[in-house]
Amino acid sequence: MADTLLIDLFKEVGSIVFQVAKQEIELLVGVDEEVQKLQDRLGSIKAMLDDAEERHAVKQRTEKLWLEKLQNQYYEMDDILDTWSTARIRAEIPANTSALAVVKKKVCSFVPSPSCCFNLPLRHDVGHRIRKLNEKLDMVFKDKATDGVDFNRQPDVVERPITTSFVDVSHIIGRDNYSNEPLRNLLGVGTLEEGNSYCVISLVGMGGIGKTTLAQLAYNHPNVLDHFQQRMWICVSDPFDQCKVAKAIIKEVDPKRGSLDDFELQTLLCEIQKLIEDKKYFLVLDDVWIEDSQKWEPFKHALKNGVHGSRILVTTRKHRTSEVMGSVHPIKLGVLSEEDCWSIFSKIAFSNEEQLKYLEDLGRKLASRCKGLPLAAKTLGSLMQNKRSREQWNNILDSRMWELEDIEKGLLAPLLLSYYELPSTMRRCFSYCAVFPKDYLFSRDQLVLQWMAQGYVESKANMELEVIAEEYFEKLAMRSFFQDVKKDKDNDDKITGCKMHDIVHDFAQFMRENESFTIDGDKKLDKKLEIDCQSARHLHLKISEEMQCLESIYRAKNLRTLYLLSTLYFLSHEMDYEFEMLLLNSFQHFRCLRTLILDCPIVKLPDAVGNLIHLRYFYISRNVNIEELPETFCNLCNLQTLNIENAIHFKKLPQGMSKLINLRHLIFHGYISWHNVVFPKGIGKLIGLRTLSTVNISDKDHREGCKLGDLKILNQLRGTLSINGMGNVVNVDEAQNAQLKEKIHLRGLELSFNSLDLEDHISRMEIDIKEADPSLLQRPSTPPVPTTFCETYT
Repeated sequence: MADTLLIDLFKEVGSIVFQVAKQEIELLVGVDEEVQKLQDRLGSIKAMLDDAEERHAVKQRTEKLWLEKLQNQYYEMDDILDTWSTARIRAEIPANTSALAVVKKKVCSFVPSPSCCFNLPLRHDVGHRIRKLNEKLDMVFKDKATDGVDFNRQPDVVERPITTSFVDVSHIIGRDNYSNEPLRNLLGVGTLEEGNSYCVISLVGMGGIGKTTLAQLAYNHPNVLDHFQQRMWICVSDPFDQCKVAKAIIKEVDPKRGSLDDFELQTLLCEIQKLIEDKKYFLVLDDVWIEDSQKWEPFKHALKNGVHGSRILVTTRKHRTSEVMGSVHPIKLGVLSEEDCWSIFSKIAFSNEEQLKYLEDLGRKLASRCKGLPLAAKTLGSLMQNKRSREQWNNILDSRMWELEDIEKGLLAPLLLSYYELPSTMRRCFSYCAVFPKDYLFSRDQLVLQWMAQGYVESKANMELEVIAEEYFEKLAMRSFFQDVKKDKDNDDKITGCKMHDIVHDFAQFMRENESFTIDGDKKLDKKLEIDCQSARHLHLKISEEMQCLESIYRAKNLRTLYLLSTLYFLSHEMDYEFEMLLLNSFQHFRCLRTLILDCPIVKLPDAVGNLIHLRYFYISRNVNIEELPETFCNLCNLQTLNIENAIHFKKLPQGMSKLINLRHLIFHGYISWHNVVFPKGIGKLIGLRTLSTVNISDKDHREGCKLGDLKILNQLRGTLSINGMGNVVNVDEAQNAQLKEKIHLRGLELSFNSLDLEDHISRMEIDIKEADPSLLQRPSTPPVPTTFCETYT
């Protein structure tokens, strides 16, 4: 009897083991297909998230929580797919394989290949992760049905306010300087070019800055009333409906006009021509968003029929709109002074002098939070009208602005209009900026590279990702999302940097509510922030000698951006150890990082940096004592940007650089002893490089060092290339092997011969350089000059 039971037990266990083994084998064999399904599902979920955002489907708490769950699963799907793609890339990079060979193979990371049995442990791990993820996704969609979440309803519409020409001049504060300028131009006092019978003046600025108010002041000014025979005020808004605008103009001139519903655009424009003929008119087009010049073109011709000296005043948030409408004098509105903001706020918030004296100290603190934005001062003043106790005012002071319902209604709407007008890719780029602290000066070039690292930039045929990302930046700047723009006058006024208005920054943080955090490391995190930190994706951490919150932060294992900023420039031995442990723990916990910025002093980069397989952007600055990057750094085959700045004692790049097959930008900047840095030969295999700011040519005795001929296939280089150690070039063949003439995208070339006797070196190099561009080589006037430079190399 016992034997029979034992035999039955063995059979049952054997059957279970067989079934488990069968499932595991099926899992291994079917991973490629599951990965492809996951990739397809990722696209569907992304579209669902974008659609929900456009519908502003976050009003109900259940919907908001469900979307957060779905967003978390989306990120996990992306991480799994990136892990799979990375493993395939690494499997195809033998020790001596160039990036060229791998790139040719890497047509699609998700399509099965002959190497489908690569890395069985990883296939097993990915298979299990996909299975668990699918189970979680099934639960998320089950919760959607259970909780009654419905996204099929009509999208919530952000109401666009209808403006009129009426204004109480006595309530206008702080715009005297600005109001004089449009008045001068309207009345013909300014230096405007009169190409037509009319000219266009534009008021440009972010939502809530006071453009409409200034237009109303101009419209109702006594001198304007006397100067023009016909005034017209049209609230345009978005979209630009040509027939609607034309009908509104006609109704303004002839209020008694009957129905125009059956009129075509051509008929309407002819009617406008008749109505304004022989009249000097003043037309205000308020809140214009147009970017398509063809939509404005018919109006340009119809409006020419007025008398010479007619004026069109346009208010817009977009510089592009100003250009499309042919504005000869765009006026960019700035913020109000803090005192003017206080005047607006106090006029609304206080009903008598007694209240003002009792609450003035708190009121001034509140007014300072408006950061010069008139709409914010009005909205906040209205909120405080019925609050009389200091406790109530202190509660408002302690609240985040977007937690206040009345503020959300009054101030959020104009910002949402601009936000939802953006495509989803640009919305993500904008809200990503919330990770940086207020008043942060963005570098245009570095910001677009970080957008690329996060995967926000969608590729287009025959366009560089960097060019697409720069277009995003330009459009955000043109829509007044950025301010304090810095331009390079020597480079066609290209924007090089900018800041973000504090309230716009608050808005960006509001849109990234549970994802983006800026934290002082010397302060303890409150319980709420600890909970939120579990779902954080982007973290800016300011660290000093007292680092109290690190244990809480390490639990944010899904971080995609980590920006470590130190207030210290030099470290004690004890702090050296603490920083080393901080980095080590960060690299162990934050395995999903795409962007890593170390703006802090460190002596050594831990080997564990090689575990950050998803990393795309790596920036180190003020690391005055760091001398090299570890060899494990070359495990980061997804890396797109390596930026080393102000590393004074830096000496060596790792030998395995050729493994960084996706590297596009290798940038050295600031105080670095370039002539001491050893560049490996592998640099020459990185055919995807777009930026190589500096390279050192090693002498013939340094076998593993980079030689001039190793630059042969780097034909995607852009910008300026500085080549040091040209004195180590031993013969003409090596110079010709570099094929400088093929590097057609370079704008500048700087050659350093590190020798007093340059003539021999120059004559040997001259043949190849002049083949590239006869004007490239500029001989120095005296032998001691170590460098030749060319500003144009196209």
